[in-house]
Amino acid sequence: MQKNSLKVSVIIPVLNEQDSIGLVIRDIPKDLPDEIIVVDNGSTDNTITVAQEAGARVVKEEMRGYGAACLKGIATADNPDVIVFLDGDYSDYPDEMNKIIAPILKGEADIVLGSRIAHHSGRKALLPQAYWGNRLTTWLMSIIYHYHYTDLGPFRAIRAHQLQKLDMRDKNYGWTVEMQIKAIKNGLTIAEIPVNYRKRIGESKVTGTLSGTVKAGVKILYRVFFS
Repeated sequence: MQKNSLKVSVIIPVLNEQDSIGLVIRDIPKDLPDEIIVVDNGSTDNTITVAQEAGARVVKEEMRGYGAACLKGIATADNPDVIVFLDGDYSDYPDEMNKIIAPILKGEADIVLGSRIAHHSGRKALLPQAYWGNRLTTWLMSIIYHYHYTDLGPFRAIRAHQLQKLDMRDKNYGWTVEMQIKAIKNGLTIAEIPVNYRKRIGESKVTGTLSGTVKAGVKILYRVFFS
């Protein structure tokens, strides 16, 4: 797919993803992004070297947190029209990026969310705590904000000027929820499309441990009620 004249920046937050980040960058369609920004959030392995050798520009964010890393990537992006976010653990399918940004290129959406829940592979690959946490959160959001999302997945694209309007603040686990709630509040045209999903390489920093799951759950619920 031709991306026309729109400038696309891809932002990938990472923390100790040396075994996966090279695969993620490799699978991004070569003719799509104008830049790939890997935001290192304090890796102690060879993540930075692998990402640079794969062709990404690496920036560092010392403050730990998914949202903090995403905000750093936004701040260092080179004046894009569209920003794509995806994880660096190879759970997403980067080669589906064309599908993610297509509704934006066609003028049909301001933000496009890749739904793992809407695809059978995602329902199988998601850990139970992630699956049911998604179901609970999206259900609460539908009651409070009168819009039904199917997922809170990280693989997403948004028009840069619309992202700026959202005034994103969350520095941690509530980043994706904050964006989706503010997209509703600001009247963005929203699209969800089914995407493939697989078990990540390595252990999740969030749902891979009990403490991580609890912390993420509390922060996400806070964002649902106070975004």
